[in-house]
Amino acid sequence: MINQKPPIKKRRPKVTVIGGGTGLPILLEGLKAADCEVTAIVTVADDGGSSGSLRNAVNTIPPGDIRNCLIALSDMKDIYKDFFQYRFGNEDKEFSGHAIGNLIIAAIAEMRGDVFSALRLLSYMMEVDGKVLPACEEPLILQGHFADGTMIEGETAVVSHPDQIQHVTVRLANEDPTGPVRQPQAGREVVSAIMQADTVILGPGSLFSSILPNVAIEDIRKAIVDTPAKVVYICNIMTQLGETEHFSDADHVRVINEHLGAKAIDTVLINKTPVPYEFLESASEKDYLVQITHDRKGLAEQAAQVIGCDFLNIEKSGVYHNQDKLVDSIMDVMKDTEK
Repeated sequence: MINQKPPIKKRRPKVTVIGGGTGLPILLEGLKAADCEVTAIVTVADDGGSSGSLRNAVNTIPPGDIRNCLIALSDMKDIYKDFFQYRFGNEDKEFSGHAIGNLIIAAIAEMRGDVFSALRLLSYMMEVDGKVLPACEEPLILQGHFADGTMIEGETAVVSHPDQIQHVTVRLANEDPTGPVRQPQAGREVVSAIMQADTVILGPGSLFSSILPNVAIEDIRKAIVDTPAKVVYICNIMTQLGETEHFSDADHVRVINEHLGAKAIDTVLINKTPVPYEFLESASEKDYLVQITHDRKGLAEQAAQVIGCDFLNIEKSGVYHNQDKLVDSIMDVMKDTEK
């Protein structure tokens, strides 16, 4: 009888995704289903809702985006995911609005002494296929800089300011004003995840409040510029009130490259399908948005390959990227890189 060698398992492509917000978990879930080795690097400058409240109350990083990324990469049963995601009702006083998962992350970080150790334990408990890493292991304050020279601190305050944001920086939330100034440092394994990836993805997510707070950390900025990986930016479909009014797709890429200090974006994924007029007219005034315009010349100046696709996925809650088409396009980019 001839002994047959076991088949050689194909290496999973390494994808590192940098961002935050609601779009990130959707992408992570799709990349996991496509059998990628996924690492999520998540912003820690959020100061709103349950995350912001816990950050101030127990001196920890905001856990909300991290919670959603853990769920997206988890293989545990749905009943346990539902438990982790459950939010207390408005009648629950001090616990109102808090997700159980946020409380668990904060508690284990305190028990283990740091958030990195807490996330390693949680990833094991939750059967996470991949890694979820905070961009920094200390909470950060987002600083918005405006054309008139004004600087405003705090994500909520920055995006509420009526003027156009020029650029953002971050500082440590727990900085001692009487001591030496410490610069935010990338969390453990963050730089190596960027440098060792086959593909690094920025977005989808809010430009100034989900993506750029990560880039504003010097270690991360330098790693994105220096990585041999292909750097892909997923451009938003709609403009965002308080951040990107009147922005084209080229404006988004230009602002990221300006924060990076180099034309480091290799590929831009843009939606080429018009958003129906009826949907735009039905949106409430508070959430009034317009579709991002296409600037072919401006994109050419940023020296990035442009891939257009029908990414449009309209739901009652808003306009999103179609998960399957987005992942298919990313996989195509990786295949072209391998050639």
